[in-house]
Amino acid sequence: MARVSMGLAAALAMGLAGGALAAPAKPAKDPKVWAAAEAARADQLKLLEQAVNIDSGTGDADGGRKVAALLIPRLKALGMTVEQVKAEADDLPENTVATLTGTGKGRILMIGHIDTVFGPGTVAQRPYRVDGDKARGPGVSDEKGGVIEGVYALQILHDLGFKDFKQIVFLIETSEERGSPGTRALIAKLLKDADVELNLEPADQPDAVTVWRKGSTIFTLGVKGRAAHAGVAPQEGRNAADELIHQLQVIEPQFPRSGDGTTVNLTLMNAGSRNNIIPDSAEGTLNVRVRARAEADRVAQALADSAKTTLIPDTTVTVKREVSFPPLENNPDTDALAARAEAIYAGAGLTLGRSGNGGASESALAADAGVPALDGLGPVGWGFHSDAEYVELKSVTPRLYLLTKLLMELGKSPPPPMKRP
Repeated sequence: MARVSMGLAAALAMGLAGGALAAPAKPAKDPKVWAAAEAARADQLKLLEQAVNIDSGTGDADGGRKVAALLIPRLKALGMTVEQVKAEADDLPENTVATLTGTGKGRILMIGHIDTVFGPGTVAQRPYRVDGDKARGPGVSDEKGGVIEGVYALQILHDLGFKDFKQIVFLIETSEERGSPGTRALIAKLLKDADVELNLEPADQPDAVTVWRKGSTIFTLGVKGRAAHAGVAPQEGRNAADELIHQLQVIEPQFPRSGDGTTVNLTLMNAGSRNNIIPDSAEGTLNVRVRARAEADRVAQALADSAKTTLIPDTTVTVKREVSFPPLENNPDTDALAARAEAIYAGAGLTLGRSGNGGASESALAADAGVPALDGLGPVGWGFHSDAEYVELKSVTPRLYLLTKLLMELGKSPPPPMKRP
């Protein structure tokens, strides 16, 4: 089993030295762990198929419980203490907290989610299938592929008798796709007893860990107008839908819809009640993604300013703000964890990149709590939140190896607490 040199441990503890990240030495490939990852592949993919073939969209309590029932016996068989924790919001299945105690130093929190964005009946329409070098199905990469990878990383530690960690806690949560409303207090509690957080969201292409993520904020524009008969007296109405369109047209030129910076996208819109009534109400939902917190405030101000001026007389506009996740901003502590991951991959003759994206996750909550976090540790995938979603099968074994080795290295040599500004 490869060990981290004292020089590497010191460099990683420092994070940035002289303004540049100290490059870790390249560890040798661990043949036992690699062989174990290869041997696990068939069973890993079989369990992934079973998990994907259970509908478990956020709010599908029965489906979420079925997926948990598939995983919990395996976690208990590894000697883990498993607790089902009631969700903090209604109509959500329980969260699963599995804890493994060792004899070493590092306290590791792994987080994965089993809820998807797909509704009941999706599996019947497009169940798990293998298409060449890709596995497809609802939630196959976001995030059931990562959760199953986490189970098998723990299986490898068990089979190798590795206990050089203080504890590993595996949180399998059930509401991430809505901003974790059923898990926020639980995550905060678990982070108080963690040295590092590893997140099992899918890896970006071609093969990268995620070192930054945008924060997610939802703004809802509500418009009140006046109803009237659309045929007899439309002039007496005050069309709320027209005013909503006006508000959107004012905001659209101010913010891009795509790119690495701030983005603002209309995702939901509704107005009216009948086809012969001028609508007296309308509502539009804007999904806003930001790299820095201040950017969400900038969007909020722009919406508030626009709401003061209406095009349709006698209409009023309100703006409601709901924060989902803060951003995971670039920071030296995450970079230091990425350097450790890169060194592990290099030892196996592989190249690991660093990336960021607009998908929010629990890692931002970890960083906010002062716990170093590394994201995108699941298998490589793409097409998230669509029927094009897939996992790259060639990434399954390397990614299982990487996660297992990170658990071993961080168990032996956990990172220092984050330096707060």
